[in-house]
Amino acid sequence: MSNDTDQALIERYRAGDPEAFTELVIRYQRPIYNAAFWVLRKAEDANDVAQEVFLKVAERVDEYDPRFKFFSWIYRIAVNESLNLLRRNGREDALDDQIELPGADGDDPERQLGAAQLATRIRSTLMRMPINDRMVISLRHFSECSYAEIAQILDLDEKTVKSRLFEARHRLRDLLADLRQS
Repeated sequence: MSNDTDQALIERYRAGDPEAFTELVIRYQRPIYNAAFWVLRKAEDANDVAQEVFLKVAERVDEYDPRFKFFSWIYRIAVNESLNLLRRNGREDALDDQIELPGADGDDPERQLGAAQLATRIRSTLMRMPINDRMVISLRHFSECSYAEIAQILDLDEKTVKSRLFEARHRLRDLLADLRQS
């Protein structure tokens, strides 16, 4: 993969270099899939949204404003597409308990099992939370976005992002209260 910045890749793509777009897809396919998955809770739907996002990026690359991070722009497209799919399918409140997780690191099978069970419990609980809670938690803790980036992605004031994140963390902590007691 090239070490070009996103802006350089976009300029190369605008100039007719299809390899530049391929590099952007490779660079962002995982984060975009993850963004869609955290909203949709279904791998197949997340894959569909990721493909749709890259089609939209290819079609609308001239709409990208280089004053902002490319990641924020593409992530916002992913969130919007995911929410649109939820609305079209009428399953905004559906739950999915079957979430696959990779095995935990380490050599001890019991420790691996315990870590996998804990991760499954936390992720399952997170997936039951409202979409707004899932989005701010996943953007901050899984995508490691700054408050400013989250504000831009979700089109919110930075103070609102901090408030939503604070409240979402408290709700998650309350839902997992039994883990602290064991």
